[in-house]
Amino acid sequence: MKSKRTHTCGELRKADVGKTATLCGWVQTQRDHGGVIFIDLRDRWGVVQLVFNPEHSAEMHAFGESLRSEYVISVTGTVRERPEGTVNPGLATGGIEVIIDEAELLNRSETPAFEIDDDVEVAQDIRLRYRYLDLRRASMQRNLLVRHQVVRTMRECLNKRDFIEVETPFLTKSTPEGARDYLVPSRLTPGEFYALPQSPQLFKQILMVAGLERYYQVVRCFRDEDLRSDRQPEFTQLDIEMSFVDEDDVIGLTETVLADVMKDALGIEIELPIKRMDYDTAIDLYGTDRPDLRYGMTFADITGIGRKSDFNVFKNALQVRGINVGKGMDTFSRRDLDGLTDYVKEYGAKGLAWFRIEEGGAFSSPIAKFFNEALQAELGSAMKAQPGDILMFVADTPAVVAQALGALRTHVAGRQNLLDKSKFEFCWVVNFPSFEWNEDEKRYEALHHPFTSPAVTDLDKLDTDTAAVRARAYDIVLNGTEIGGGSIRIHDPDVQQRVFRLLGISDADARQKFGFLLDALRYGAPPHGGIALGLDRLVMLLLGLDTIRDVIAFPKTQKAQCLMSDAPSTVDPRQLKELGIRI
Repeated sequence: MKSKRTHTCGELRKADVGKTATLCGWVQTQRDHGGVIFIDLRDRWGVVQLVFNPEHSAEMHAFGESLRSEYVISVTGTVRERPEGTVNPGLATGGIEVIIDEAELLNRSETPAFEIDDDVEVAQDIRLRYRYLDLRRASMQRNLLVRHQVVRTMRECLNKRDFIEVETPFLTKSTPEGARDYLVPSRLTPGEFYALPQSPQLFKQILMVAGLERYYQVVRCFRDEDLRSDRQPEFTQLDIEMSFVDEDDVIGLTETVLADVMKDALGIEIELPIKRMDYDTAIDLYGTDRPDLRYGMTFADITGIGRKSDFNVFKNALQVRGINVGKGMDTFSRRDLDGLTDYVKEYGAKGLAWFRIEEGGAFSSPIAKFFNEALQAELGSAMKAQPGDILMFVADTPAVVAQALGALRTHVAGRQNLLDKSKFEFCWVVNFPSFEWNEDEKRYEALHHPFTSPAVTDLDKLDTDTAAVRARAYDIVLNGTEIGGGSIRIHDPDVQQRVFRLLGISDADARQKFGFLLDALRYGAPPHGGIALGLDRLVMLLLGLDTIRDVIAFPKTQKAQCLMSDAPSTVDPRQLKELGIRI
């Protein structure tokens, strides 16, 4: 480059009129207005209009004519005020333009696979194949900038509170009781494998045993699991661990971090403390441990009313619950309501029952005949029904009702445009069960992970009333999405061994898989606990996006492929031979 950049494309204003500026960037658009060529030059900081006027410089005008979309150039010129009537109020630099005196072509570009413009719809596979072009778009650069701001704020918040950042290994030991590991073969010890960490759980506990007391890390984690819009095979989380604390300490610190993030990234003040909800309450009212509090439609239990009716599906069900979706006469036709039956069947329900409340208060439904006038009045009172409302019900086992009705609640809210992405409703879910029964394997599994401490008052129930044992665990939920979870850990090696046995992990297996942790716990492990916040999910929600792929620079597809680099791919047979692997 002949001249060094003096300004970015987004910083020039009317106060700079008369100054000489050297700019570098990419050609976004070229416009020929009666012989005068206007070019919008773009860099990370914004867009500025360049003027190539033949009366000012024939040489520069010819240069401007030669430019094409995405050419990389350096220009030097004089900042001037835009003529009256040409100001662009939608652009930060819209009050000025730069008349070009000198220019240099730094690189040409082939015709891009798509226009670098936020208003142009591009198929996701094309975006991921040409990610380096996709990342030039203003929206994508804004997403990564907000992500950077969030991480910076997290670090600043924790640094001020005497935490230290410690890196933990990527090559570690494969352990059970989680998602599938990504395995890495070891060349130096043929037939043996490392695992990429699903989280730094064991290492951060050992850091507490080591006396570091306050640890954090912005860490990559890896899970070989089926992907969704909010899952990737590699993801990032803020990991925190503290010694000599209880649940309130970890929750309070996390709220401080989130409050700082919301203020710095979005300029939003959130009310503290964040509301807390028992796990059982969340399931009873929302059918999920990730309740979305942006709208109502809480569950009502009408099992008793159903058993007094002549409708056998309700009479014989273990549980009947419903939601009042409000004034849905225009949103849901009879055909729509029948179609929702197929929707709830995807979640295990056998069907869906519904009532419309007519203007006079009468119940309209194919099953209305099974409910006499008194029962209809009782049902209307239980559901807080008003004329125009639609009531929807699922009857089945409690687990099926929770799953199907919870999914239906979210689906209906989407139909009624209640999922306001500009609204942020946080909620803690606490008092989880420690264990859940795996019917297929006929054994208990840890609801969170096997290192979560049972409630101190429930330790005597571990062997006698396992299902009643509560965990010292807590999840933070935002707009119906879990963005983090943590717990107070087991620091007593004998309790940890008891939990392993309860989970069907023999003493020998525990020694093989977790021996280093069990050994560490025997050397004065302090009481400790922590939390992990999902960075990708959090940033996605803050930006009102639908997928975490839009906040990750180089994400994978749903098949865990990188379309840009063509990973995963085959490797040279000689590499496999060195590793002792045959395919």
